[in-house]
Amino acid sequence: MEQMAGVFGNFDENINIISAETDTAIRATENGICITGEAKKVQAAADVIEVLKKMYGKNETINQDSVNYAMNLVYDGHQELVSEMMSDVVAITAKGKQIKCKSYGQKEYIQAIKDNTVVVCIGPAGTGKTYLAMAMAVVALKNKQVSRIILTRPAVEAGENLGFLPGDLQNKVDPYLRPLYDALYDFMGVDAYTRLSEKGVIEVAPLAYMRGRTLNDAFIILDEAQNCTMEQMKMFLTRFGENAKVVVTGDITQIDLPKERASGLKKVVEILKNIKNIAIVHLDQKDVVRHPLVRNIIKAFERYENRRKNTIV
Repeated sequence: MEQMAGVFGNFDENINIISAETDTAIRATENGICITGEAKKVQAAADVIEVLKKMYGKNETINQDSVNYAMNLVYDGHQELVSEMMSDVVAITAKGKQIKCKSYGQKEYIQAIKDNTVVVCIGPAGTGKTYLAMAMAVVALKNKQVSRIILTRPAVEAGENLGFLPGDLQNKVDPYLRPLYDALYDFMGVDAYTRLSEKGVIEVAPLAYMRGRTLNDAFIILDEAQNCTMEQMKMFLTRFGENAKVVVTGDITQIDLPKERASGLKKVVEILKNIKNIAIVHLDQKDVVRHPLVRNIIKAFERYENRRKNTIV
């Protein structure tokens, strides 16, 4: 009974989410749970509930995030891996929160980072591309697998407006690097980040700062790589040296480059796809771990783009 209450949530909020997502009717009965609807949808709802029960059995608090997590596993057809994934902690934040993979796609992404020198991860917003890469970077630093972390992004949005922003060049580009700072604060805390940054152990810089350097013994992350030109991608991917780990992340549906300049990320995927020790990982809407509505928004945009392409053709 206690397990049932934990899975259902306050005022049945968890079950209501499952019911809405699977288009089924779910209610508690004296003999357990009754689910009505189309056979496939009923099975999906039942599988999600079983995953939640296993999570509850591992002392996990069942909330909206848990429901999303369970749905991701069921949609991927990997619900049997819930026990393994729940016990596999990627990193721990400065506040003690355990970070775990929330979809099978994320699990493959983490494994790719462990197994390869260079990983290119492409996926929509909310799939954890950057956050998980940052988690792995911090773990590598703490375990002394590397001696520094280097995080970079192209500041293409700056353009002509960069000169109108106050301060020196670093102050001007800091707003474009803010998501990277935020993730570092999560994993290290502001004080630890500041201390390590002053020592040069952690560097957050625009992509232009990478030119002409050789980066040894470092975990290097290039974020928002869809906004890199082919020349920039080649420059970046030839910077790393001995004992380096490189992760490139991007969303090819959100390219901010001028129309006359092609995204280097798209071409790099084709160029590097069969090279040993380089992994190309694709995440999609099933791996979105933000609010469930984000997944639906991504799907809606995909349908719109498909209709537009078909109309043009």
